[in-house]
Amino acid sequence: MTSKNRAGHTLCSLLFETTSDYEQNLQTLLFLVNKAEENSLIVAPEVCLTAYDYDNFEAVLDFAPHAIEAIKKASHNKIIILTILERRNDEVFNFAKVFHNGELVYERAKAKLFRFGDEHKYMQEGSVEDFKIVEVDGIKIAVFICFELRFKELWCKSEGADVIAVPSWWGVLRREHFKIFTQALALTNQCYVVASDSLNEECTAMSGIISPQGEAVRNEEKDCLCLPYSQKEIRLMRRYMDVGIE
Repeated sequence: MTSKNRAGHTLCSLLFETTSDYEQNLQTLLFLVNKAEENSLIVAPEVCLTAYDYDNFEAVLDFAPHAIEAIKKASHNKIIILTILERRNDEVFNFAKVFHNGELVYERAKAKLFRFGDEHKYMQEGSVEDFKIVEVDGIKIAVFICFELRFKELWCKSEGADVIAVPSWWGVLRREHFKIFTQALALTNQCYVVASDSLNEECTAMSGIISPQGEAVRNEEKDCLCLPYSQKEIRLMRRYMDVGIE
């Protein structure tokens, strides 16, 4: 994973702890985004700004507009992918959001809620139909939100993506599942997977980047793991092991 394409894009997986101070979490995210070089595609953990702070849910929802505007400003010449809890028409959703060049260029609500964690008691599911590949700065991107990794119908819908982003809040007891799913997703789709899980105690901290050949590099102690993106490597893998992915 050493070659770059002509655009010189870089893939970045973030790993940091979410505290009870939402503004501090936002500043941590912005610091890491600013540290990444231009033309980076950056993936942060699921709900990294607030966690699932159900005891202070109104404060969580009130923080969303402020965070969105700050992330827009930080996204010039960068692609930033994360999830934010947000209210729409008196209903709450966990939105995956993709920011680029000062704009929110794509969003969709989490379609498969983690019922073991009572997510369904606090928010609504989005539609599977909204899961799609979006092209941003010449890169075809699909986004899985944590628990959605377990649903094969979404794996099929992600076929043809160059990069699959996986913002997650994945339980540490199922650490191996996260490793296997993210690596297998890269192999199955012959693309890059940029996974970001939280450093919080209950999570796996298994952020990392997996190549189209399934080679995984995990963050370990790095808060921002960056590796070059190569469109050529995707093409070579799909030509070498032709399984019909365009």
